[in-house]
Amino acid sequence: MYPNWILQRAYVTPFRDALTYEGQTWTFQQLNELSLQRARQLTALGLTQGNRIAIMGPSKPALVVMMYACMHLQCEMVMLNRRLSQAEIAYQLEDSQAQLVLVADEDVEKLPQHTPYHVFSVIEKSNEQHVDIAKEWSLNQTTSIMYTSGTTGFPKGVRQTVGNHQASATASVLNIGLQADDVWLCAVPLFHISGFSILVRSLLYGNKVQLYEQFHAEAIAQNIVDGDVTHMSVVAVTLERILNTLEQNNAQASPRFKLMLAGGGPVPVDYLKRASALQLAVAQTYGMTETSSQTATLASEDAMKKIGSAGKPLFFNQIKIDKPNEQGEGEICIRGPHVTPGYIGRFAERSATEEGWLHTGDIGYMDEEGYLFVVDRRADLIISGGENIYPAEIENVLLAHAAVQEAGVCGFQDDKWGQVPIAFIVVKEQLALTDLQQYCEENLAKYKVPKRFMIVDELPRNGANKLLRRKLASLLSSE
Repeated sequence: MYPNWILQRAYVTPFRDALTYEGQTWTFQQLNELSLQRARQLTALGLTQGNRIAIMGPSKPALVVMMYACMHLQCEMVMLNRRLSQAEIAYQLEDSQAQLVLVADEDVEKLPQHTPYHVFSVIEKSNEQHVDIAKEWSLNQTTSIMYTSGTTGFPKGVRQTVGNHQASATASVLNIGLQADDVWLCAVPLFHISGFSILVRSLLYGNKVQLYEQFHAEAIAQNIVDGDVTHMSVVAVTLERILNTLEQNNAQASPRFKLMLAGGGPVPVDYLKRASALQLAVAQTYGMTETSSQTATLASEDAMKKIGSAGKPLFFNQIKIDKPNEQGEGEICIRGPHVTPGYIGRFAERSATEEGWLHTGDIGYMDEEGYLFVVDRRADLIISGGENIYPAEIENVLLAHAAVQEAGVCGFQDDKWGQVPIAFIVVKEQLALTDLQQYCEENLAKYKVPKRFMIVDELPRNGANKLLRRKLASLLSSE
């Protein structure tokens, strides 16, 4: 048994700042008291300890308090992505068999009809009923359930236990270190593993979280320049926006800023070089919903020596490459205490692991020193005339072009080659597609050069800003 994180943190460092949002700050004691009050209010409304409930709202303090209240009640929280359609949300609610939804006022209209719910504002004004809050939690207790983005077939509801989250957070701090006065900027959604894991680390480490409801490049860049924050989690597209803002303002990161963790897919090498020039330490990291955030992270001292690598497995974790080809590339498999014990709903009977190993569906290789390089998603692999083409490799080249803001590549059916790559581009400035074609021909093998380029206003992304390559082809119908 392990201590209730919220009670223990409020006991150990009650007056230390825990959360900042739009100029207002809460201590760990204040968050604990508020979340205990919400737990009593939820109890009065009929929730009982151990219920499986869904929760949805924007990344604001009210959501943090509601999540902590549910954790006090040892509820299994199904984290709903507020960017999904009603049909997608309906699937998750039906599959999870969540008893009801706790929903922020502004998100009520996103719910499918006839969904039982309690709205935040009503909960916050409700009567209270006494409830005995557990002071200890079991490592096997399911804390959160998050649905995968569903690369193929139906999305899977992934269980994440107290033990999973603790192992992930502990391995992370053993890798990057953390001090009491460190501040983690959170501009990723709290319903996503990258956001929720920041809250878990805050409770376990005792550091403050500076919360943003949405990504705001100018304000965040200023925080980094001023040294208001020390750490941040990003994906490639948000990293580029920060880099672009710093470059436009001829600014550099404060010496107080320590590290930016970049996940959600391979980070273009060009971005890493630009970050280094701005004194912005960026560490590539590799993880997934099934691993409660990070599995491998590149140590900051290796950032330029091992450009393009996601680093070595964190302290408790193991990685192997299954069925490598002649180049050593194969499926990335993971083992460790941070790996999910399994799924719920229609996938409840499917084992998450084979002989203890989680098969990720990602393609990668380990170099001779044991550093992991993530090549691409197996599901996104393009096979053209018998040649394997990784979209991320083409995207890396495109993103190094001065006029390209964002790039996404997917395969398109072709009678002659089986599949050919096509590229979708968001531009920074006017760009002739013939110039882009020539640029690719100079930097890529002929069979890797996209057979078509399409300029679009935006690329399809999920709630965590990860590129959804499987939805790229649908942009062709918008022509």
